[in-house]
Amino acid sequence: MNETGAIIMNHREGPRQDRGPDWPEPGRYCHRIIDQQSCSINSYGFTLIELLVVIAIIALLLAIFIPVTRTARERGQRTVCLSNLRQLTLAWMAYADEHDSRLVLGPAFNKGISGALRLESWLGRAFLYPESRSAVMENPDKGALWPYIRNIDAYRCPRGWAGHAATYTTVAAANGIRVEGTYVRGGIGGSEMTDFGERVGSTVLRLTRMTDIVSPGPAERAVFLDQGHTPGGEDFYVHYLYPKWYGASTPPLHHAEGATLSMADGHAEYWKWKGRETIAGLPRKLFPAGSLFTEGLEGGDFSPQTDDGLYDLQRLQRATWGRLGYPVEEGP
Repeated sequence: MNETGAIIMNHREGPRQDRGPDWPEPGRYCHRIIDQQSCSINSYGFTLIELLVVIAIIALLLAIFIPVTRTARERGQRTVCLSNLRQLTLAWMAYADEHDSRLVLGPAFNKGISGALRLESWLGRAFLYPESRSAVMENPDKGALWPYIRNIDAYRCPRGWAGHAATYTTVAAANGIRVEGTYVRGGIGGSEMTDFGERVGSTVLRLTRMTDIVSPGPAERAVFLDQGHTPGGEDFYVHYLYPKWYGASTPPLHHAEGATLSMADGHAEYWKWKGRETIAGLPRKLFPAGSLFTEGLEGGDFSPQTDDGLYDLQRLQRATWGRLGYPVEEGP
């Protein structure tokens, strides 16, 4: 009995013959206060509300950590990609040093002749949609830069499309495909890759020798770009005379809506595209390439419709050619 005179009786489970009619079912713990009874279930399981709270907390943690993990993974892969670009560019520079300042051919998988010198493309046909990694190693045609970089992983970004052995491409100005308004005929033959770059002041548009890179300097002239998939028979084509994207060369997006590229002084950069049009507004389309696919623009060339979209295009045009070939006022 307590101070108020109430008799409190605590009953636990006991032998069945000792229980009265007011005893609860087994598994319950009861407090008898005078003639009133209160019982609670003695259970070790979760209630529905508790379970829902736990699920909500787990979902919240996943929502927080999965994007962080993806971002960290992308940054790690981007670091590897930038390292690959630097290695390729240093090999590109070493090739020029050993060939009297001549630049290696820019278009992938092509060959050419310059006077008595037979030129080989920087990337060989061993990387053109091979069946396996061993097939690349067994094929001797790995390109002119292979003697400088004998590691097939250096020719592919970790974020590259599955099945593609090479994802890097040169820009058109790096002794690449002839683009309207950027070259002067060499006079020997169109198939012999002897056309020189047009000069505008101190700027050489199409580069064929390291000594052509004067204004702007090497730190501002692009060489390699991570396209994300195997380059075509050309290189990364960007117009000089017109403010529009070339239909077969879409701006890459697989590095957090940006691109990685290298410059002629050997350093590499990451560019975050400024325009939402560049990221989501271009009519991108997949095109068959052997047993795989590459990307292009549906309908061909595309003219930016926004100021930010034009900014992205002109930034890459300047890095490629050293300048624009049209008035800067021309645009959307």
